[in-house]
Amino acid sequence: MLRADLLPALGRLIPADRLLTRPGALAPYEFDGLTAYRARPCAVVLAESAEEVIATVRLCHQARVPFMARGSGTSLSGGAVPIEDGVVIALNRMNRVLRFDPDARLAVVEPGVVNLAVTALAAPHGLYYAPDPSSQSVCTIGGNVAFNSGGAHCFRHGMTANHVLGLKVVLGDGTVAMLGGDSLEQSGPDLTGLFVGSEGLFGVALEITLRLVTRPAVYRTLLAAYDSLQRAGDAVSRIIESGLLPGAMEIMDRLAMDAAEAAVHAGYPADAAALLIVECEGEEAQVAAEFDRLMRIITVSGATHTRVAADEDERARIWKGRKSAFSAVGRLSPDFIVQDGVVPRARLGEALATIEALSRAHGIRVANVFHAGDGNLHPLILYDGREAGAHDRAEVLAAEILRLCIRLGGSITGEHGVGLEKRAFLGEMYSETDLACMRRLRDAMDPHRVANPGKKLDPSFETPASHGLHPLERAGVISRA
Repeated sequence: MLRADLLPALGRLIPADRLLTRPGALAPYEFDGLTAYRARPCAVVLAESAEEVIATVRLCHQARVPFMARGSGTSLSGGAVPIEDGVVIALNRMNRVLRFDPDARLAVVEPGVVNLAVTALAAPHGLYYAPDPSSQSVCTIGGNVAFNSGGAHCFRHGMTANHVLGLKVVLGDGTVAMLGGDSLEQSGPDLTGLFVGSEGLFGVALEITLRLVTRPAVYRTLLAAYDSLQRAGDAVSRIIESGLLPGAMEIMDRLAMDAAEAAVHAGYPADAAALLIVECEGEEAQVAAEFDRLMRIITVSGATHTRVAADEDERARIWKGRKSAFSAVGRLSPDFIVQDGVVPRARLGEALATIEALSRAHGIRVANVFHAGDGNLHPLILYDGREAGAHDRAEVLAAEILRLCIRLGGSITGEHGVGLEKRAFLGEMYSETDLACMRRLRDAMDPHRVANPGKKLDPSFETPASHGLHPLERAGVISRA
């Protein structure tokens, strides 16, 4: 099939009201949560069934036209930015629960099902879906699978990969495959784990089998205030060293607290430089014992103030403040970059002190919100895009933070993925042998490289020119091979 034949072929497959080609209709699909990147596709397919997705992928493969699957577009790494003149397969209408078995504690869903809707379905049965990204009220399970999303409670419960038992997928060449199953006890290579986090480079998930977990009998949620970010980070190290395994540990700095307070009135302390949120969960006797140990650690950690949530309403208010932090930072700055690096937990305090120093050196404000339990940093780098060069200066600071994470023995991403934003740093984190293995896997799944090309892998391997010059190239921080 020739490229020119693709749109007529799609027109025969998809009703006209679900095949978008007009510029005005395409505009909302040009970017994702990382708005610095944008590109215009030639068409958007509003898919309503697995059969339509499979047929669209096969047409794109035959015509050698790149495609990208998209859910709610909440990616913060540019992973859901389309390819210029490619096809977007929008999956939001594929939002059916295909099977729900509370006794087996699993749900089979289509990729357009919203994350929080799974927990809403399971709650009457004393169950819930554990991965809880901040965007869980709008992000879709398909997007969570693509980027291996985590959330505040991933420290104890793990990432999306730990809660996906099986997948029905269509690979980049149009092959339909079943990966995994509906049991934790599986044999052979972990192909499900391979697909989760592949950022669309292998193909599209059509059906996703999720593991549900029992809701804890008791939650106890603690706020501890500190006079510096480093002290809060060191407190996390103390908790980890003690052997405690809380359900969640989160840190917010003063800027992030101010934004959250203005947005949702969470009741955070007004005079703290940093806030640590720790939540214990489980059976009542277990939580009581763990919480007593936790309080002893917090007492000697230098906390200036502590508060325990008195009831479920107060607990919900605390978490609402934390989960609204990203969007609330828009009250502090017209634009910001969210980074997603990881450092070893033992070096968390050092990393936070260094980020504060980098912020001062660059003269750019940084609001810090992150999953302290697994060392996953989310520094929000604030800038005003109306100022000439402001975005590029913010990108330079973001690059220094990523390189700090690598230097401390961490990673360039914890849950947001590599996408467009961080692909140039893969070569600094992995050896050429590692990268060659990634490329071989990519080509095995999608020999024509039509599935979301230009994402995740280093630019020297595949970079559609439509995505333009990377901001770090303009700033002279990186160069293409």
